Amino acid sequence: MLDERSYELETGSLAAQEETLVIFAFDLDGTFLGGDPASRKTLYEFVDGNDEIRLVLATGRGLESVMPLLSDPTFPRPSFIISDVGATLVDGESLQPVQPLQTAIASDWPGTLAVAEALEGFDCLERQDVPQERRCSFLANFNEIDDDLRGVVEELGCQLLFSADRYVDVLPPRVNKGSTLRHLVEHTGGSPEDVLVAGDTLNDLSMYEEGFKGVVVGNAEPELKRRVGSLETVYSAEAPGAAGILEALRCSTFFPAVDAPPEPSRDSEAGDAQLVMVYHRLPFEESTSEDGEVVRKPPSSPNGIIPTLLDFFRSGYRGSWIAWSYRDSRDPTDFEPDVELDDESLADLTCNRIALTEDDVELFYQTFSKEALWPVVFSFPSYASFEQEHWDHYVEINELFARRTAMTAERGALIWVHDYNLWMVPGMLRKMRPDLKIAFFHHTAFPPPDIFNILPWRRQIVSSLLQCDYVGFHIPHYVENFVGVVRSHGSVEVLERQSCAPRFLTYGCAMGVDEMVTRLSVEGRELRLGAHPVGVNVDHIEEILERPHIRERIAEMNEEFRDRTAILSVERLDYVKGPLEKLRAYEQLLEDHPEYREDVVLMTIQTPPSKGMTAYDEIRKEVEQAVGRINGRFGTLEWTPVRYFFRTFPFEEVIAMYAASDIAWITPLRDGLNLVAKEFVATQGTLESDGVLIVSEFAGAAVELHGALLTNPYHFAEMTSVLHRALSLDEDERRDRTSRLYDIVSSSDVDHWGASFLHEATTE
Repeated sequence: MLDERSYELETGSLAAQEETLVIFAFDLDGTFLGGDPASRKTLYEFVDGNDEIRLVLATGRGLESVMPLLSDPTFPRPSFIISDVGATLVDGESLQPVQPLQTAIASDWPGTLAVAEALEGFDCLERQDVPQERRCSFLANFNEIDDDLRGVVEELGCQLLFSADRYVDVLPPRVNKGSTLRHLVEHTGGSPEDVLVAGDTLNDLSMYEEGFKGVVVGNAEPELKRRVGSLETVYSAEAPGAAGILEALRCSTFFPAVDAPPEPSRDSEAGDAQLVMVYHRLPFEESTSEDGEVVRKPPSSPNGIIPTLLDFFRSGYRGSWIAWSYRDSRDPTDFEPDVELDDESLADLTCNRIALTEDDVELFYQTFSKEALWPVVFSFPSYASFEQEHWDHYVEINELFARRTAMTAERGALIWVHDYNLWMVPGMLRKMRPDLKIAFFHHTAFPPPDIFNILPWRRQIVSSLLQCDYVGFHIPHYVENFVGVVRSHGSVEVLERQSCAPRFLTYGCAMGVDEMVTRLSVEGRELRLGAHPVGVNVDHIEEILERPHIRERIAEMNEEFRDRTAILSVERLDYVKGPLEKLRAYEQLLEDHPEYREDVVLMTIQTPPSKGMTAYDEIRKEVEQAVGRINGRFGTLEWTPVRYFFRTFPFEEVIAMYAASDIAWITPLRDGLNLVAKEFVATQGTLESDGVLIVSEFAGAAVELHGALLTNPYHFAEMTSVLHRALSLDEDERRDRTSRLYDIVSSSDVDHWGASFLHEATTE
């Protein structure tokens, strides 16, 4: 047997021997996980915040079923876990077996297969399909358990344990929660006098029978209450679950080893914001003038979602907008975190700025978010780089956002958290402010489980998102991917599904699904899900097209391309956008169809990535080489096959390009949605033109935009073929497709997106 000091060094779970320790050994379901949220919060914080307490989870669950709880940000980390009704004993931090105790338990177990085969012929037993080790669990009709069955179990050298009038466990001899806990207390040098147990079913009976002080919670099985009713060491609580444990701890004469916990707090410190936007970007741009004054101006991308989000604060919501602001330090002098917007219609909105340094933003956003999370989100894990210190910094920044949110929100407020940069905010916020309603929207794709679970911190991320009340995605496929990830994390009960047709393509697109889960339950907590494709501001695009100088610019470009078909590609420089695959397909078109030479021109606009992001340097170099190769092979003095622009254009100039183009070629290898496709459709539809839209099947917009030509960007021969088809469509088909697309884009604009998400997020 390991001596106590070597055990301490191995596990790190115990304090120095001379320190007095109190052990709380609590059952989970109905006990430590039971009761009202306020009582659970109070008990968990009491356990977590008391250095003298060592928490032991003593549960009938298998260890696998306990693991999701360990990532729950609201749940205290146990020192030890007794699972499988006493047959499994592990360290709470490392999850490694506590030796030699675990070996001693296993030595008397004949093996799961032997037990299952021996009991296979007994019809009164139905094997439970739950994770389990060193035990066999059954649903049973107790009245039919006879001497023959008992004899078989005895011959196996095992024992039967009954609970809740329907469960029976076959366990190693003399193994139960109580015996394993007693051996653990002895092994760690603890005192039985400083142990408190709590439970609610008959499989907890053994803990009381060992003589430990115990609490039977108010919602316990009547038979358990009867069996322990005469024990002087047992407190019978009136309140259920966690509230019952708190009730016993406040009885000073019952368990004086620790100070009494506080009463549950129903009134957290709160602000006055009814709606809080938690977004990494401010709703304005900040710059410093020559005299050192901070100047604020509207966002440079007026067709983004920010104007729509701001509109909610013009329509009656009193609110707050949480975002970062560049500063020299996190605690700068003369920095006012709360500022008002220079807009009388937004008098009910306060911008709560979080001061971050340039180094903070570079590590949080440009390095970790873009080099660790971004490649996984878009299913390019080979590009991902994981560093623990980067994750720790990411969590630290998320905590700053969560704390500021908790300070500004009024009781019961709606918190709308935006995007993967802030994945950890919901879990932190739920712990700080359990009264809040938390909604989260993903502006990116969401990968399937086999990709997402590459993330070393997947359990922490999923556990945080499960603290939301509502989680939204662009399309149903991402909803289903998320559900798959949650299933790999823990037990899931699907409560509601919804058909995806007719709004979304189902079988006709790589990203299509026929149904999506809209409501599920995990560990008794309900989560609602939905698909909300972001739209574009069609009214703004129409207004731009009415401007005289834009009309003139469109006329100039039409004249320039009078004798040629203009193909337009607009995308941010990024490997997920597939720029090389597109150029290769275009080159193949010119190779296979010489009749198009000098008759077509590809305008490709590559918007530069954010300053300091070196991850895209190589793809830029390869794109420029490909452009040079194509122009060198096919270009003439009068014709340049590819017009390449590596810069950002004003939005109105891009609208003019949409108007003057015959084909929009949008072919990312993966894209959360793709608003360029919708902007092109809105422009063409407004002008009653007949431009053709080609969209990658792996862009989220593909499942929504009925009428687009779909293409597989991983199959360059198909890319070439679909582009050739677009060039060959007759006028009637082009107009029919554009009309169908415009109906979709104009009816599901950005305002519709915001309103539908907010409606679902606030619906019970």
